[in-house]
Amino acid sequence: MLKHLLRSIRYHPSNITLAMSALDCGISSRNAIRPSFPTRSPPSSNSMTVVSNDPSWWPVINANLISSYFIVAASVGLIYDWALTFGQEIELIWRRRWSLMTFLYLSVRYVGIGYAVINVLTNVNVSTIWTTDAVSLVINDTLNWTSNVVEVILGVIMIARLHAMYQRSRKMLIFLVVIFAAIRIANAVIVVLKMMQISGEEFVLSGTYLCMISYTGEFLFLVSMTWILATVWEVLALCLAVWIAIKHFRELRLHSTNGIIGDCFTILMKTHVSYFASFIAVSCFEFSYLSPTLSADFYLLESQIYAGFTQIFVFAQMFVLGPRLILSVREYHAKLVADSDAATAMTSIAFQERVHVSTSSSV
Repeated sequence: MLKHLLRSIRYHPSNITLAMSALDCGISSRNAIRPSFPTRSPPSSNSMTVVSNDPSWWPVINANLISSYFIVAASVGLIYDWALTFGQEIELIWRRRWSLMTFLYLSVRYVGIGYAVINVLTNVNVSTIWTTDAVSLVINDTLNWTSNVVEVILGVIMIARLHAMYQRSRKMLIFLVVIFAAIRIANAVIVVLKMMQISGEEFVLSGTYLCMISYTGEFLFLVSMTWILATVWEVLALCLAVWIAIKHFRELRLHSTNGIIGDCFTILMKTHVSYFASFIAVSCFEFSYLSPTLSADFYLLESQIYAGFTQIFVFAQMFVLGPRLILSVREYHAKLVADSDAATAMTSIAFQERVHVSTSSSV
């Protein structure tokens, strides 16, 4: 079916600028295996609360502390990237005509910042926010669904980019939407099943109030299925992008042209490849959780550092590289317009000079 679809699309390199203009102006589930890091909860008179001063619990406290460091590092990196690109955001997003891409960019960017803030408040030991086990479960579910919503938004952005690269092919758009919708529906069902296997319990360990989120049943299997579905989508998107880019570059070589069309595809492919590379890095980290070495004792220092770097890569992929999928295209389009205006101004000046010279010589 895909082979027939690709063959049925006629390519006209001269039309790609129109598609890119549409991408600029109107234009995975990857749920990280969240380790059962404790989050703070208040002391409770509930008989189910575990109270202990046993030193054997210290690795759990240390694991929560190490996790907090990495969450803060990932969140600071996200805020730093936002600060670096805020000037571009004002110029290329807020001051432009609002469109679907504007809404998607702002959603990913600011939902990501909110996601980071919630993560910090519920995991950092210095937090003054205390939550019960029930509230901790609600926060955990909220973070999971938030990441799923962001992944849907990123998928829509990717579909828009591919649609532009395929010169607004209706057949390609239908194909991408059907595949993506099927994957997301399956993923939503898996997320619901996972949440049914999550439980929380309050702990008071050596004076530290924690809430342990634990997973039961086939949780790891469901997580692996989630990542397999996400990988299928990302690999398909990359293959389609590479295929059309190669085809267009061949067309340009045959016609001995380059310029705007080649630059458009170069920008799109650079951002796409960097985004895909980050996804592969996160996938490798996540699938490694299934190994007996890491699953045997998750509270080892090595396991905690490994989990921390996974958290950083997840933040970078979703909330840093994700918004740049739009920002890079907007930036290129603005540069293209500026260069075009400059060229027009130069032509006008040259024309006026020629008129002035010819007039003077005739006098």
